Amino acid sequence: MAEAGNGSPTTVPQKLGDGSPIGVLDDRDAGIVEDQPTEGKSSSNYQLEAHTDKKRYVCGECGYRTPWKHNLSQHMRIHTGEKPYKCDQCDYSARNRSGLDNHLAKHTGDKPYMCGACGYRALLHSTLSQHMRTHTGEKPYKCDQCDYSARNKCNLDYHLAKHTGNKPYMCGECGYRTTKKCHLSKHIRIHTGERYKCDQCDYSAAQKSTLDGHRAKHTGEKLFMCGECGYRTAYRRHLSRHMLVHTGEKPYKCDQCDYSAARKSSLDSHLLKHAGEKPYMCGECGYRTAVKSHLSRHMRTHTGEKPYKCDQCDYSAARKSSLDSHLLKHTGEKPYMCGECGYRATRRFYLSQHMRRHTGEKPYKCDQCDYSAAQKSTLKSHLLKHAGDKPYMCGECGFRTTQRSHLSRHMKIHSGDKTLQV
Repeated sequence: MAEAGNGSPTTVPQKLGDGSPIGVLDDRDAGIVEDQPTEGKSSSNYQLEAHTDKKRYVCGECGYRTPWKHNLSQHMRIHTGEKPYKCDQCDYSARNRSGLDNHLAKHTGDKPYMCGACGYRALLHSTLSQHMRTHTGEKPYKCDQCDYSARNKCNLDYHLAKHTGNKPYMCGECGYRTTKKCHLSKHIRIHTGERYKCDQCDYSAAQKSTLDGHRAKHTGEKLFMCGECGYRTAYRRHLSRHMLVHTGEKPYKCDQCDYSAARKSSLDSHLLKHAGEKPYMCGECGYRTAVKSHLSRHMRTHTGEKPYKCDQCDYSAARKSSLDSHLLKHTGEKPYMCGECGYRATRRFYLSQHMRRHTGEKPYKCDQCDYSAAQKSTLKSHLLKHAGDKPYMCGECGFRTTQRSHLSRHMKIHSGDKTLQV
């Protein structure tokens, strides 16, 4: 086997079948704005055309435009559902030849490209190249209108659409529009009901990445590893998110204040504070929130429901994150490590909080005075002092408090929990 330390392939991938399409897309499915390009052009001519010629091929369904006829033909299959590339070993079919080639490698088990930093293996050299940027932090794709840069070209394309406001991909069923083809493909499955099936149980998923994560539960395989602290995960997106703990990067910026976040979902929740919207309200105690999932979680305070069960003991939790932390007690694993002092934690959230001891960062600012806090929960408690609000109420006796943790502690009086600390 060849040395894999520099990300070079360990073997040369073989051709994985002819992948010939069984049908040909008729040009009647696509509109052509100008004359068709001359057949038999060289690749260099096609590249020149992309820069110098207009995007003459246009989709009649959603307005998508491209300089290349074959790109339009592939795009039309999103609308028609056509999958002309058939696997000769199972009933799988794909829209593109590359999709079939990737699938065929699953039958052979061949993943010739290996990362020398963490052992991750990939079917495609391009996939390995993208993976290596997780370790190097390289972001070679630069926006020419601002200082944004990205690891992948598709992320840059998505970003550029924000400058233009262009959303070229549209659903023919309901008019939904998006900047990314993959988002439209996912959306279309809402209408078709198409799902990816697990070959080891009856689980199915709307997204392939979700199915890949599920399969890892059967194998116990965690392909993605952090080179800084050894954290491993079955999901590439989890590793990318984890790396932000070490880099301190917070790429999602608020355009109304100086707030920034490591996750887009955190920024979305923050933006609702500017709008003042809290549309979700608890019928028991009047608690309001901007996020529906927060209300669902809050309701368990009243019902006592703990739907997340440990399969190794009788522990149960109201939150999945609490169950995940508990499961690590069985394994003894603490995947998150501080590079400053060696502190290890079971949760990324705990490591993020810990890192502020070294940096002195207090990112949570009060908008009514000069108070700031290292933790969001501490700021929330402070803000209630300004409002005089006590949103958490006990349904048994009417006790009210400013903090959820205080209500949870109080509820143990009624439940007779012997672990109550006086």
